[in-house]
Amino acid sequence: MAFFLQNVINALQWGSFYALIALGYSMVYSILMLFNFTHGDIFMTGTYIGFGVATALVALATALSWSMPGWLLLVLTIIIAMFLTSILGVVVERVGYRPLREAPRASAAITGLMIGIMLEYGNLAILGTQRYNFPSIIETATYDVGGVFLTNKKILIVGVALLLMIALHQFIHKTRWGMAMRAMSYDFQVVPLMGVSLNVIAPMTFAIGSALAAAGGILYGMAYPVLDPFMGILLGWKSFVAAILGGRGSILGAALAGFLLGFIEIFTAMVFPSTFRDLIAYSIILLILTFRPYGFFGQAHSAQLRL
Repeated sequence: MAFFLQNVINALQWGSFYALIALGYSMVYSILMLFNFTHGDIFMTGTYIGFGVATALVALATALSWSMPGWLLLVLTIIIAMFLTSILGVVVERVGYRPLREAPRASAAITGLMIGIMLEYGNLAILGTQRYNFPSIIETATYDVGGVFLTNKKILIVGVALLLMIALHQFIHKTRWGMAMRAMSYDFQVVPLMGVSLNVIAPMTFAIGSALAAAGGILYGMAYPVLDPFMGILLGWKSFVAAILGGRGSILGAALAGFLLGFIEIFTAMVFPSTFRDLIAYSIILLILTFRPYGFFGQAHSAQLRL
């Protein structure tokens, strides 16, 4: 039983990464009806930005002989990195996608892939091939709860991820801008006629999705501290699968499918050799999509925000 619960904890942590990244895919699709294939590399860039922010804050605290608490360092790192990465998301929308808004969807998809490659190799050109270790923001503490080993980092990762998802839910349902986003997701061609500008809502959507990806990147860096310029490719594609599984344009579906994907992967690895993990896990997802081709909360020809 303890072994089972231990894997539940691991699955919650792993699913948190997928869920935070998948939210960005679903939000952009719900507004613009396109898949932002840059999103995995925005996750990678957000992780590196978090690395830079955390390193700078540690250096500043050392220079000032100030003992900065780990929790304060983590909060500052997440807030600053989310803000800076949201600017990157706005730039990607403005430079990469807005000029192609009336173009075929394939052109926008290819543009997204190209921007992703530019981010990966731009990273290599600037930082070189050296791999960096994400700073140890907080010391690891391990708790034994009935034979289940919990670390403060696992609790923190799942807690912060859930907190951000609740904050997104509140923003979408309780604010005027969230209402505008929901209205835009119903019809982005008619709603602008009522005074809501797509040129405001679209970059806002990219900014929020990118900020969530940055938060996911920092949490990922805390758990797996070795950074790689190509770390966003596989995680991005798997999160894209989660967004599809949840239902295109469904925020709730993306979050739930992200956690489900984490559970499927972890429990597959628990039963089978690790080399079979992706083969079996994605065969299961393929089987699910065979019977629910629009995902858990998706509908035919619909991309409305459903949270």
